[in-house]
Amino acid sequence: MSNEKNFTLSEVLEKFSEGPTTGVFTDGGARPNPGPGGWGLVWVKDSEILNQKYGSDPDTTNNRMELKALIEALKILKDHTEEITVFTDSNLCVQTINQWAASWEKQGWRRKSGAIKNLELVQELYSLCKSKPNVKLQWVKAHNGWLWNEYADSLASAWVREEL
Repeated sequence: MSNEKNFTLSEVLEKFSEGPTTGVFTDGGARPNPGPGGWGLVWVKDSEILNQKYGSDPDTTNNRMELKALIEALKILKDHTEEITVFTDSNLCVQTINQWAASWEKQGWRRKSGAIKNLELVQELYSLCKSKPNVKLQWVKAHNGWLWNEYADSLASAWVREEL
């Protein structure tokens, strides 16, 4: 969720056109962090919106909203069996699932350096990812001008504008 200008959904569609045209794009954030926040996702195929969701929380963090967006993305893909990429600008979330969660699970959901933050969300997301081997999580640079990445950002911040 950008701290820059909050583009409306229609402004995003007018302003941006680059990037992948198929996949699920997610974003989340809080302003201030911690504080009120939101998450959003958009599932597109050949630039046609198949589904979009968003939500907010009055007291949260950036990381919790990023995790929530990814969880909701995996839920909407429950019956999807084709290979698909879920894009997020949270490198922490991608590393958590792709690099660390398997060893944390083997260690009883502990890590040497202390407690795992947002453990219940990490566990839920990891479980969903394990059940969907056709889904690939991929990091994308925030605010890179990709249409659907910016659209997800706009959904995540829609609560600020009371747009939706």
